[in-house]
Amino acid sequence: MENQHVRNSVAGSIAADKIELLGVDLLQRNRLRAADLRSFAASLRLDFGWHYLLDINWILEQLGTVSGCRIMDAGAGTGVIQWYLAQQGAQVVSVDRGSRALLPSRFRRRFNVLGLRPQDLRPQGQVFSEILRRPQGAGQKAGALRRELLGLWGGSASPGSVAIYNQDLAHLVDIPDNSLDAVVAVSALEHNSQEDLPGVVAELMRVLKPGGTLLASLNAARDQDWWHEPSKGWCYTEPSLRRLFSLPMHAPSNYAHYDELFADLVGCAELRDNLAAFYFRSGENGMPWGKWDPQYLPVGVCKVKQYS
Repeated sequence: MENQHVRNSVAGSIAADKIELLGVDLLQRNRLRAADLRSFAASLRLDFGWHYLLDINWILEQLGTVSGCRIMDAGAGTGVIQWYLAQQGAQVVSVDRGSRALLPSRFRRRFNVLGLRPQDLRPQGQVFSEILRRPQGAGQKAGALRRELLGLWGGSASPGSVAIYNQDLAHLVDIPDNSLDAVVAVSALEHNSQEDLPGVVAELMRVLKPGGTLLASLNAARDQDWWHEPSKGWCYTEPSLRRLFSLPMHAPSNYAHYDELFADLVGCAELRDNLAAFYFRSGENGMPWGKWDPQYLPVGVCKVKQYS
């Protein structure tokens, strides 16, 4: 019989399989870290999705100390957590199916960034060339070039690193078996189809060391799975998450408190009053035209790779 608790590969933490609806009490428990994350994101000119502070704080709570650990950010884009982990001394493998080959200079200057393969990160000069070739007005080009130049100054390299890898999560062909201490995924895995997600989970577990942990935040559904069109992602019930992640029945869950936690979320002034600016510019997003109207709770899944 599998042990429910194992010593995690990430230093100082003991991991256990579980499903946890993410309540707003995460902000209270991590007040200083939440403020640090807001400041850190602003310094990189990055915005948070409306529930990302909950997602990221939960993941960081589970990870514990990360300095010197090798951690994958699955479905990373240019999101905050990969850079934050590198700032804490982690060696991050940043995976996304979309290319980041022309990564802006503000990331390259502040962090130790490299390409896992030569094609994953082009030289800085190619970024400037690409800006000059874009079909936009002279003023727009000048502004973009100015921002790139400003990104070359200020700050210092992080103690950790970020290795860019442009690849589908179901086919991590350049990452060996049993090579990572943890895999994190911030609101990324729900964009896979229900048919494909188990294969993605299996691939993420393959690259983990025994004792390593997969920590994923997704969208939760109370009674039945449903597709959230604005975010292009599935909302999952507890039984579906157990099935899709192959979690044992003894793995704990707090889905019984869905209604209570959802009411707290709807009434959370801190999240309501700090929506990112991009929500107010469109009706095609999770908070159309900046109106606070949550449709689901975020949920965290922790899955530990067992020792043979």
